[in-house]
Order: sequence, then structure tokens, then C-alpha cells
Amino acid sequence: MQAAIVVDAEPDDQGELSYMSYEEFGRRFFEIAVTEERIGTAFTAIAGEEFEVGPIASGPGGMVKVQAKVRVSEPEITRDVGQLITFTVKLPLHIALSVNLKVDRIRYDVDGLVTLPMTVRCAAPLQLRIEVEPPRPRDVFVDVNSRNMRGEIIRNLAQVDDEIRRVIARFVETEIDKPEVRKARLIDVDVELGRAFEGL
Repeated sequence: MQAAIVVDAEPDDQGELSYMSYEEFGRRFFEIAVTEERIGTAFTAIAGEEFEVGPIASGPGGMVKVQAKVRVSEPEITRDVGQLITFTVKLPLHIALSVNLKVDRIRYDVDGLVTLPMTVRCAAPLQLRIEVEPPRPRDVFVDVNSRNMRGEIIRNLAQVDDEIRRVIARFVETEIDKPEVRKARLIDVDVELGRAFEGL
């Protein structure tokens, strides 16, 4: 378990300050600088985003056409402070799914969730980097609510779930690689310190 580091910001009764080692300072700086709120800013551009999928040819012979409208909700972020500082970001999804059988069109209500693990690391010369693993289809959970038994059979036959997972994983991977998101996942301490001293 990580030991707590207690530091008095003001002098104590004897007029002395409590000091810490460089290593302790660096660790505490990490824990204060990289919070759930900081991670949340990296996903501001993604939350509320809507995109359309398809039509995608699916099922035997590609005879079934799958379309979907996907909306990304506010992320849920949790932090774990251990030897490494890691985060788990969960992106809830709401999906309006339509399967076109040419002779008929079946609609589904779908709830989804993408889980993104992140790790905070330091890099030369003096940077904090928030690394995120691109999602794979297996990292995407979808809960398709078929309105009847026929819809359930068609969904399984057309491999709808697999197609949706694959497309959503690719979309999220593209979003987290956008310049504004990559910028929010980087803290250039050297540059920020320079700006702070310029203002003195």
C-alpha cells in the first residue's frame, strides 16, 4: 500500500517547514497533477459525440445490411494509485440499430460500453504522459434488446453483435488519437514551469 506523505504548507509552531525528498515530491506531484478531472478533459470531445455505422453487409453471403446510430455518453472514470497510477475509463453507448433483410427491417435498442485502461508514465525530458490502450472488439460490450424471438434469431444469424463491436472499437480508436485528445493526455512540465517563471 502506498504510504501517505504529510506535508505542512505553513511553518509549524517552531517556525520550521516539513521537507520531503525529491522522490517523495515527484510521487506526490504525479498524484496531484493527474486526476480523474484531468483525464475527463481528454474525453470532452468524445462525450456527446454521435456517429452512424453502415450500411454494413453481414450474415451469410452478406445478404443482411446492418445500420446503426451511436451516441457516446459522459465517461465514467476511476483511478487506482499503486506502484503505477492507472485509470479505467468507461464510455457508455446508446445505439439505435437497424437490420435490413430486404423484405423487412428489424430495429433494436442497444446499450453498449467501451472500457479503456490507461497508465500514467513519465518521459524525457520532463513530461507526464497518459497512455491509453486502443480498444479491441472484445473490449466493447453490447446488450442488444431484441423485441421478439424472430429478431433474436436474425441478430444471431447476421452476427450483428460482432459487427457493431468491431466498428465501435475502430471509431473509439480514431477518436482517442485525435490531436486535441492526444494533447490533453500530455503534460509538458518543462514548458509549464517556463510559463510560470515568465509570469513572475
